Amino acid sequence: MSLKGACIFGQSGGPTSVINASAYGVFSEALKNPMITRVLGASHGVKGILNDELFDISKEDEHELELLKSTPSSALGSCRYKLKDPEKDDTDYRRILEIFKKYDVRYFFYNGGNDSMDTCNKISKYLMSQNYECRVMGIPKTIDNDLYGTDHCPGYGSAAKYIAATCAEIYRDATVYDTGAITVIEAMGRNAGWLTAASSLAGLSGCGPDLIYLPELPFDLDDFIARVRRCYEEKGNCIVVISEGIKDKDGVFIAEYANKNASSDAFGHKQMGGSAAYLALCLKEATGAKIRAIEFSLMQRCAAHCASETDVNEAVLMGSEAVKAAVSGMTDKMVAIKRAEGSEYKAEVAMLDLTDVANAEKKFPLEWITEDGVGIKKEFFDYALPLIKGENPYCWENGLPRFANLKKIKAQQA
Repeated sequence: MSLKGACIFGQSGGPTSVINASAYGVFSEALKNPMITRVLGASHGVKGILNDELFDISKEDEHELELLKSTPSSALGSCRYKLKDPEKDDTDYRRILEIFKKYDVRYFFYNGGNDSMDTCNKISKYLMSQNYECRVMGIPKTIDNDLYGTDHCPGYGSAAKYIAATCAEIYRDATVYDTGAITVIEAMGRNAGWLTAASSLAGLSGCGPDLIYLPELPFDLDDFIARVRRCYEEKGNCIVVISEGIKDKDGVFIAEYANKNASSDAFGHKQMGGSAAYLALCLKEATGAKIRAIEFSLMQRCAAHCASETDVNEAVLMGSEAVKAAVSGMTDKMVAIKRAEGSEYKAEVAMLDLTDVANAEKKFPLEWITEDGVGIKKEFFDYALPLIKGENPYCWENGLPRFANLKKIKAQQA
């Protein structure tokens, strides 16, 4: 099963607080493995391969690579590039194979979410069809926590921690005055409510939201206004957290109510955002109350200062285990997290077929939503609390975060 050659690592899709921790896991393991002759990083994911923009990771300073564990976003650059069906147009695939042969690439690691696993799967199957021996491994990443088959995704725990902590802080601020207010908070999550549900964890400190709306249930604007008005009249304040992906009974995103001309990405996903602002206007008109709309936007996925230690360690683990698995002979798999049996939380490593993972989604369990549809049950707390625990060591200089500064020296053909 031995195979010797170079490896390429790429990052794709939306960034997270810990995506670079997975990069560190791949780099640290690959650089010391005798079966891997070169470690290359792709600039902006698969587009870097197509454009022959590859970095020689062996030329990076060890200290800078170590800092990847506390550096948010994608250090190598990301992309949202959809590969076509190779049976209809194999241009990109032929180019990828050309680059792989040029650098003698025999290992390919791709770090991303649902769409990225589709890319990984397509490349893997094409290389097999061309009888080019290359071991392909997907490494999970998404704050949305919606990847099929894995208990949770690296990136989710840190984003959930940020959302819970920030909601608690907002609660303290929004309820300080003798004049009441309504606050509408918007969290990410197109089709799955895992991130929005994390706001319920703020309730453990007595600072939780009053109403929570997930995309798993249809959203009714009139009922929403009635519930908020009733809460506001009873308490003098009301804090609501909505998912960016809430949609009406006909499947129309509320974000589309706010922006009917929203653009779509290469995978056909409508650009989200604006739902909280739209609903705030509706509530202002209906209640006359003081209204604030808060959109967490990019902050929930780049708040490395609030990263969970558990999340960082598991992100590193996914990267290093992907390398170990590939060198041992595995290919066409995604590394996943399996929750070990027992009362004490422990993450175990599992391997899933890329075909099963590609483009599949894991929704928030309906049985974890309260009967009234606007709250979260204890089962979610048991699931999520281990994932947000611990603080990741963070490097500061001059009172500001010190992130990894990679030299990104272009790789030369051997």
